[in-house]
Amino acid sequence: MLAAIALLAQAATAQSPAPCNAPVIMIVSGPTHDRARMLAYGKAIADSGLYQKLGGYYVNLAFPQAVFEGNAPAGYVNLIVRFPCMANARAFWFSREYQEKIRPLRLNPSAGDYIVTVYPEAPLRADMIGKVGDNGYRAPFSAEGIAQVEGAKP
Repeated sequence: MLAAIALLAQAATAQSPAPCNAPVIMIVSGPTHDRARMLAYGKAIADSGLYQKLGGYYVNLAFPQAVFEGNAPAGYVNLIVRFPCMANARAFWFSREYQEKIRPLRLNPSAGDYIVTVYPEAPLRADMIGKVGDNGYRAPFSAEGIAQVEGAKP
């Protein structure tokens, strides 16, 4: 009987998804050509609920408050979106809703020429712990159940 319980526990552990608590940041940067279309695109992302489902949120506003060095072209944006893990950033980007309904709102012709990259979040320095946050998520967010487009790379 104990062996059966141990096997069931082992099977449940093997099937549970990996924890999603290795935060990543998605950076969207480039010039915006059609601000009105980009505002509609941003609203579509918000209305989709994908960020809420996947634990994504904006870290900054897209346009600079100040430029300390260099010349930023008119309409140039850098937008940072934080996700609790790479799996959830991928689940957002390759979701059927984003790829088929939302992303096309900014294409053909392009409303902006953006580069989208994802980076692991840097570990919090020891002297900052407790001062700016715990560098992790306290609520569980899962990429499960988000429909994906065919052929998306893992």
